[in-house]
Amino acid sequence: MNSLLASAGLMAPSMGNSLLAATEDSPFLSVRPLMGGRFVTLCIMIRTTPWEVSRDVKLLPDDESAFHTLEVVRSIREAFAKNNPDGRLTWGFTLNALEDKRVNYVDIRKYVVECQERYGDEVTYFPGYFPGMYLPRKRVNREITEALQLITNFVGHKYRPKCIIGGFMSAESLRYLAEVEKIHVAHGVIWSQHAVDGGGADGSPSYPYYPSKEHYCKPAQSKADFIDCVNLDGWSVDFLCAKVSGGIPGTTPFNGTSSRRGVGPIETYCEFGLEIGHYSVMHTQSLHFDRGFELNGFGWIPNIWEAQLVKAPERKDWGDKFILQAMEKWVGDTKKRWPDVQFITFGEYGEIWRKQYRNNDNWNYRFEEKGLGIGNSYGNEEIRWFMNKSFRLALLRNWHKNTPEKVIDFTRYDLPAREPADPSPDHPIKDWSLMNRINQKGLRPQDVPVSLKELSAEDQQLIAKYYPELF
Repeated sequence: MNSLLASAGLMAPSMGNSLLAATEDSPFLSVRPLMGGRFVTLCIMIRTTPWEVSRDVKLLPDDESAFHTLEVVRSIREAFAKNNPDGRLTWGFTLNALEDKRVNYVDIRKYVVECQERYGDEVTYFPGYFPGMYLPRKRVNREITEALQLITNFVGHKYRPKCIIGGFMSAESLRYLAEVEKIHVAHGVIWSQHAVDGGGADGSPSYPYYPSKEHYCKPAQSKADFIDCVNLDGWSVDFLCAKVSGGIPGTTPFNGTSSRRGVGPIETYCEFGLEIGHYSVMHTQSLHFDRGFELNGFGWIPNIWEAQLVKAPERKDWGDKFILQAMEKWVGDTKKRWPDVQFITFGEYGEIWRKQYRNNDNWNYRFEEKGLGIGNSYGNEEIRWFMNKSFRLALLRNWHKNTPEKVIDFTRYDLPAREPADPSPDHPIKDWSLMNRINQKGLRPQDVPVSLKELSAEDQQLIAKYYPELF
């Protein structure tokens, strides 16, 4: 693939904004079909305080400007490129980081413009992880427009990103992004997150889908229900770890639990160290690039790293260069194990997926995992996931004892769904989950694992329509 790009003249040090906007006519997309590809999308997040939601809505007031310097940002980009010179990434700025006039933030913005021009990186808006939980929909939409204009102004050349990095985004904000801003890709869901960092939502597919106007976790069921904005996850997680609600980061390596453990650096490298943490990362990637690739015809890993991790004092127990070493190790070993893997921007990947799937009718995702044996990725457990337009289904068994599979999640997407009403900073709404028949977190009385044949006849009939072999 790289030789094709080089022969086409697309790998020159300065490629120009016209080639890097990742439009549907871009040469990058024409040589990168979804099927048969392995993709990684990485975002580096730039902020001024932890958990920023807006200019004046800061869930933690700590000033992180000392952790966001040109040196930090350049060092993490260079660590990413060391074993991956052709790779591209996404830079996500909070509204405060886009507007901050302190020298370090001005310098960072200038630097990422250089990266956009030289490498084809994406520069975009990151409205915190939780805008939908704290801000009314109209305000979220208004700030999307303001942020995009700021980006266009400082990048120049009428630049527009192809994706925004939104964490949890309501269906209305995804509709606004597509219809008003003409951006058709968003990281708008965090798969399986529940009761983590003060909020969350569970219930969506883990791979891309077009959301319903009823609920952002629900795939659209019809043309009238359809939002033309591909909804992307932000982090690949270990499917077995994801069964629990919340997490306990910082506990002892082989006994700790974390529902977010997978490829994210905080729950892996920062918690377990460089070697053991790397096992978790590579195991999670193998679910998508090995067996998942066989089942789905392509594989995708989304990941987000916070720039402040490079200098954050709570990570100093691993050493000054730890995060940069982790970045080099992750990217380098990923390229060694899967030489065809492509590190591209979130916007590029979403547009590639849109070319393959124009609606939700034909994608049908399947995943299989046997536990890693670290934390709550229990080595005796095997999980199978099935995800399509109509439902998602998870089956779990003890493969050491060869026990029968039990349904631990059956979320129907053909049933009506509803998002919470508008929140406000004073009255946030923390849980935006989509749960109906059985949910993997096991939090409700009905979330007791059952056999397929214990489901209602209607539910069995729906499952058999897609997967008759299960019966």
